[in-house]
Amino acid sequence: MKLNKSLMFTGILFFILLLAACGGNEESENATEEDTQEEARTLTDAAGNEVEVPANPQNVIASYLEDYLVALDITPVAQWSVRDGEDVQEYLQDDLGEIPTIPSDLPFEAVASFEPDLLIMDSAEMVEGNKYNQYSKIAPTYVIGTAQNTEWRTELEEIGKVFGKEEEAEQILADYEEKAVSAKEEINSAIGSESAVALWLFSDTFYIVNENLSSGDVLYNDLGITTPNVVEEISEDTVANWSEISLEKLAELDADHIFLANDDAANGSKMLEDPIWQNIPAVQKGNIYEFSGDSAWLYTGPIANSQIIDDVLESVTE
Repeated sequence: MKLNKSLMFTGILFFILLLAACGGNEESENATEEDTQEEARTLTDAAGNEVEVPANPQNVIASYLEDYLVALDITPVAQWSVRDGEDVQEYLQDDLGEIPTIPSDLPFEAVASFEPDLLIMDSAEMVEGNKYNQYSKIAPTYVIGTAQNTEWRTELEEIGKVFGKEEEAEQILADYEEKAVSAKEEINSAIGSESAVALWLFSDTFYIVNENLSSGDVLYNDLGITTPNVVEEISEDTVANWSEISLEKLAELDADHIFLANDDAANGSKMLEDPIWQNIPAVQKGNIYEFSGDSAWLYTGPIANSQIIDDVLESVTE
């Protein structure tokens, strides 16, 4: 009698535990399904494509957008490069030094070799023709903008949205704006209404920055530095970040300060000995601030632009 009661009690206890375990498993499965549904999203990109963005993508390729990824604490599986991987965005190499390179034109075979789970394209131009279909067969492909040069703040916000990091993107922008406002006041106190320009020397050729792009955007729009007439004139006729400037046009450059990204330093920079260069007001005043050709001055993004602000401050407030 006692034995039967004991067996009955054991059976009931086992049944109760079994029900609890089943219920727990069911709740766990439901929670996992809910989490997956919350993380996996379908977004419409700038080109109108509906893109299924995977949950927590790990193998991301976002060529020439690495500045934004690093700022958002995202490490790509491959990084932009030219000249067979010889040239990369050097100013990002503290974070990307161990990341393999991929050609800037993103050959399909090279892209596929990295087994990406998400591709982010800077502009619709990168996927024109049948390219989008080819890339989307490799991985979900998201186009950030339709213009050749999308405003960098908009790009950061869009990339933040793709990764569910909208708050982080907004904080980065807020920190940048605060820094720019403070720097603008210091620079104005140092040089007042004096003008400045960013030039790039590469293979014995000078290039001048666009008024509204790359480091030009930082100088003139964020820091409020006076724009030389030549910069305004050349910027009217181009959408390029940098435009070649002839020696004849260089002779008209009335800049009081020059920020020079010099890619010819190792070869002697013989163009800096030309009489036309020597007669530029900024050169005669000694207001030349030289930086390496692989510095942030040739690029754009929250990290590059912040470094440019630091360079300007250090240069003009010495």
